[in-house]
Amino acid sequence: MAPQPVILEMRAITKEFPGVKALNDVSLTVRANEIHAICGENGAGKSTLMKVLSGVYPHGTYTGDIVYGAQTMRFKDIKSSEQHGIVIIHQELALIPELSITENIFLGNEPGRHGIISWTEARRRASELLARVGLSDDPDTQVKNIGVGKQQLVEIAKALNKEVKLLILDEPTAALNEAESAHLLDLIVGLKHKGVSSIIISHKLNEIEQISDQITIIRDGHTIETLDVKKDGVDEDRIIRGMVGRTLESRFPERTPNIGDILFEARDLVVQHPQVPERLVVKNSSFYVRQGEIVGFAGLMGAGRTELARSIFGRSYGTWLSGSIYKNGNEIQVRNVSEAIDNGLAYVSEDRKVLGLNLLNDIKESIVSAKLRKIAKHGVVSDQKQYAIAETYRKSLRIKSPDVDRGVGTLSGGNQQKVVLAKWMFTDPDILILDEPTRGIDVGAKFEIYAIIQELAAQGKGVIVISSELPELLGISDRIYTIFEGQITNELPIAEATPEALLRSMTSAKNTQVTKDVSRA
Repeated sequence: MAPQPVILEMRAITKEFPGVKALNDVSLTVRANEIHAICGENGAGKSTLMKVLSGVYPHGTYTGDIVYGAQTMRFKDIKSSEQHGIVIIHQELALIPELSITENIFLGNEPGRHGIISWTEARRRASELLARVGLSDDPDTQVKNIGVGKQQLVEIAKALNKEVKLLILDEPTAALNEAESAHLLDLIVGLKHKGVSSIIISHKLNEIEQISDQITIIRDGHTIETLDVKKDGVDEDRIIRGMVGRTLESRFPERTPNIGDILFEARDLVVQHPQVPERLVVKNSSFYVRQGEIVGFAGLMGAGRTELARSIFGRSYGTWLSGSIYKNGNEIQVRNVSEAIDNGLAYVSEDRKVLGLNLLNDIKESIVSAKLRKIAKHGVVSDQKQYAIAETYRKSLRIKSPDVDRGVGTLSGGNQQKVVLAKWMFTDPDILILDEPTRGIDVGAKFEIYAIIQELAAQGKGVIVISSELPELLGISDRIYTIFEGQITNELPIAEATPEALLRSMTSAKNTQVTKDVSRA
């Protein structure tokens, strides 16, 4: 079969920021009717390259050429690239929660005549677009009332309205469950067959292998290679080798657990939904964590894992109806976040950019922010201590930044996550709750995060890990609890935990929570 014609060439793209060369002579070629993946570690330059292509970084702020449709392009902003059919969907979705699906799809491009918007026409066209992406929701529904998976589809409907020819998706499935991810990937393949080429950035290498035609690997701001998935027989190990420059022998560091007595215990927790009083998000849930133990929590999206974690961490979600918390056998009060921190709890949220970090702060401010009084005297923060502590964590956690004065908003996802971990490690916690700690992070950075988690456990701390990736939980946990509809349905020692056993308990409330005396011994 003859190769498809080239529709995009990015030639010798170089992009610099103060003190950092993010892209250095990077080239990319995309053909018609192709799904082209871009892979690389966090900070490799993937998102920067796509921002150059889409006009986020306008012509003149980089060197090199963008040739699209046989024409050299000089995009001055996103709107100019969209006028040529190039549409980017960022990892942080550009939807306004308070507006309806229709209003979001046509925002800035509303149908009408003589300056008067025709909402009847907008709703009709919105329904057609939603049908094309497989959504049957009422187009008048506010975006805040639909899940993240559906919001991603609304973004694609929005792109289709702009007559997209080249769709750029940055980590499109990072926050989706397996069913939502499968639907989205099927949609991307379907668009390919209808003439829409896609560039996809993702750290989910199994998905890349599944749907991509070509894979370009970027490392440290340089193009390393472009692989033809079918001809080159590409698999995950081959992609990893290109990304990290070596073969990764194991996805998880080796570890010999040293597990002690019960450190933390939650008994009979019941928590009410914050907006729907008749709905319980945590139902009579009990669990425990021992010293030096890594305990996994598995459940489908919406099962109640995050709700349980945030309820424990200072009752920061919903309404606490009943239950008790114990540390070292003594009941403790965690009625607010301050009390939780004072009692040795730390919570790394699943959304680091919204709940974990203030993106306007620099690294040193972020690291000390959860416990300023440790470095303050008479209410005045010591700049010298702040800098020294932040530098210590920057070096020990290998945060990729020349100094701690850089804004956290400029860091890659993996390095932002390390800053969040440093922030909570600075509080000297005994129990750490890590909610999706490796979401949107490349395989090399994941290994480093796993090593940090294991080191915390080796120090005798109790670590709770919530993850949507079963291989991750099976690779790092000592025990795993499963949650279904707000209820803990099973507890499995790692020797008995299999994907099949976990999925059975994650999809049914038939199992009743049993606390095994032998495992508590």
